[in-house]
Amino acid sequence: MDSTNNNNYKDRWLILFIVVMVTFMATLDSSIVNVALPVMAKALNVTSAGIQVVVTSYLIVISATILIFGSLGDILGKTKIFKFGIALFTLGSLLCGITSSLPILVLARVIQSVGAAGAMANSQGIITQVFQSNGRGKALGIVGTFVALGALVGPPLGGFIVDAAKWEYIFLINVPIGVITLFYSFKVLPKSHKTAKIHFDGLGAVLFMITIITLFAALGYAQEVGFTKPIILLGFLIAIISFVAFIMVEKKCEKPLLQLSIFENKLFSLSIFCGFISFVAMFCSTIIQPFYLQDVMKFSPSLTGLILTVFPIVLGVVAPFSGHFSDKIGSEILTLIGLVLTSSGLLLMSTLNENSPIITMVFFTATMSLGTGLFQAPNTSLIMSTVPKDKLGIAGSINALVRNIGMICGIVLSTTLLYNRMSYKLGYHVTNYVVGRNDAFIYGMKTVYITAAAICFIGAGLTALRLFKSKNRLTNA
Repeated sequence: MDSTNNNNYKDRWLILFIVVMVTFMATLDSSIVNVALPVMAKALNVTSAGIQVVVTSYLIVISATILIFGSLGDILGKTKIFKFGIALFTLGSLLCGITSSLPILVLARVIQSVGAAGAMANSQGIITQVFQSNGRGKALGIVGTFVALGALVGPPLGGFIVDAAKWEYIFLINVPIGVITLFYSFKVLPKSHKTAKIHFDGLGAVLFMITIITLFAALGYAQEVGFTKPIILLGFLIAIISFVAFIMVEKKCEKPLLQLSIFENKLFSLSIFCGFISFVAMFCSTIIQPFYLQDVMKFSPSLTGLILTVFPIVLGVVAPFSGHFSDKIGSEILTLIGLVLTSSGLLLMSTLNENSPIITMVFFTATMSLGTGLFQAPNTSLIMSTVPKDKLGIAGSINALVRNIGMICGIVLSTTLLYNRMSYKLGYHVTNYVVGRNDAFIYGMKTVYITAAAICFIGAGLTALRLFKSKNRLTNA
């Protein structure tokens, strides 16, 4: 529990600014890396498949630790964990920017992601605490806007930085922002201390981390060596055993890391699953596009970044209106329309080739983004509105966790499919773009987009079922 003697949070808008800047920094860092991946792969002399670990390691560690930091925030104080997160994220960013080795870069990304998890797990709790009634919705809306803004600024900024300087600077720009926000967080964030003894589910935390890390490490490494290697099968076995043990521990634990009872709410579970499907589908596209634009279309990183801003621009415009309309016409219908549009956009993307005009890709990307913008805010509203007030924190943590796991699954699925189909087309195993064989890349990319569209259509079907059941409940009421 958090307590404070802050005078009715007179600095609450400055507190909001700090939380917003940390959120912006983490989102910027995520989006800025994707554009630089092809350049980083060449600079570090690794394959396109190998460089994906720079993205996946960040997301895997956040997924493995975000529930833990949420629990520690309840025990030690949200503000303490939030400030720890800022400091560690800033240190990790500095280390990322001063290395020229992939293993050291991955280690730095792990440090960075632990810090991001600490801050992300407690940011909503701090806002909820500071904005206890008046202005809370507005404050949370501002945070959501800056998430979109971080995604919007990331791609073009990353492209310009890579063109004008070195890729290392995409990480180093976080350092001054991190130092400034950390300084002010010590001055204005509400003081917090432990007011009640709360048990920390240490065994559950360890089992959950083992499950996430071994599962996604095995999936990632399998792209290089194949899924039938003993080391890969051992990784999957450890992940399964750890997950089963985790569920057993959580069922018996008095204060579990993950409150499994929350999933008994069918509407909550379905909304969470639809959100997962959405992020899987969208990250299938996000990870493929920079390589298509730079390797196949031969565009510069800065032009690639400008093209990729179409997605966050449309998303940033649509999302606020989507949230507003969901209050008037209901969230279910908007989530259904959103997923159908996203699926259609992904299907259209599967028709791209090396001769496709830029305007065509912009239109297809805008269609995907329009669908995502219509889906995300109403679906989040559904998730948070289906749980009681005392479970808002855990619901938010689960939502963030599922979002990150969806991103990882999208990256792993897209790269596995891409290089599998490229290998089939070429007649030998590849884990990289093959110069002069754009046809092989296009063939693999088409498979990825069709698969992502199919996954998203499944989500649309489940959403339609949710809408049908919701109407039945209202009719029978």
